[in-house]
Amino acid sequence: MLDLVQIAPARQAPAPKPEWLKARAPMGENFHDLKRLARSLNLHTVCESAHCPNIGECWHHKTATFMMLGNLCTRRCGFCTVPKGRPEPIDFDEPRRVAEAVALLGLEHAVITSVNRDDDLQGGARAFAMVIEEIRRQAPGCRVEVLIPDFQGNHDAIRTVVEARPQVLNHNTESVPRLYRVVRSGARYERSLDLLRYSKELRPEGLTKSGVMVGLGEETRELLEVFRDLAAVGCDILTIGQYLRPSRDHLPMARLYTPREFAELKSEALKMGFRHVESGPLVRSSYHAHEQAASMRLGPA
Repeated sequence: MLDLVQIAPARQAPAPKPEWLKARAPMGENFHDLKRLARSLNLHTVCESAHCPNIGECWHHKTATFMMLGNLCTRRCGFCTVPKGRPEPIDFDEPRRVAEAVALLGLEHAVITSVNRDDDLQGGARAFAMVIEEIRRQAPGCRVEVLIPDFQGNHDAIRTVVEARPQVLNHNTESVPRLYRVVRSGARYERSLDLLRYSKELRPEGLTKSGVMVGLGEETRELLEVFRDLAAVGCDILTIGQYLRPSRDHLPMARLYTPREFAELKSEALKMGFRHVESGPLVRSSYHAHEQAASMRLGPA
């Protein structure tokens, strides 16, 4: 009797990336200097934690987005690579160290974000206010942009951040309402809109910003409705980028948008009254943030 040998089917080679999705590999002296500095000050960057495709370009230009409040998120969003788990208590010395890194790098525009800390909403807001104040003390003249979580809609926490007067207050909408349950675990679309509306009410002269990913199964009409909603709450800056699946454990990508489609989305958004729209396959929330501020002649506080 013959032994049967089972032959596994050959794995199909992944389709090559289109040219518009190819980013330069991280390299160069500035890249390694920034990495060493972050390690020496025990800091995290969202550039690394979120596997951002633009890390090579941004770090080459000494631009980085620092991520505060630890490296463990209390939510489990289906698109995000930031580790999930039970975080340590908030380190209130971290804002000083972030500001020290900003000063040592000589940044003109600092972007600060954080993991979600649903375990300590007020503490998280206080840390954002502290880092804004510390950057102004250690790096006077540097513009400060904060990319904040929703603080579960807590107006006291939102007010704490807004009253620290960041030049740009960013909160990402990420997707269309229909997909929120799978894309943004624990988030609510109306809550995000309310955060942006309330921030603008508290400080009308401050710039607000939001970002949306495409390629998760949304329809164009749904995207345009999100843009209209953001414009209606006074959002000044909009970023639109392609979702790229980080691993098989994350949400599948429904399709790739072409550069022409990104250009069309930008054109439609600008008609709605946004002051600046950044739209492209590799666009992420803080991509070209310093150029966005410069285009609106935004000076230091």
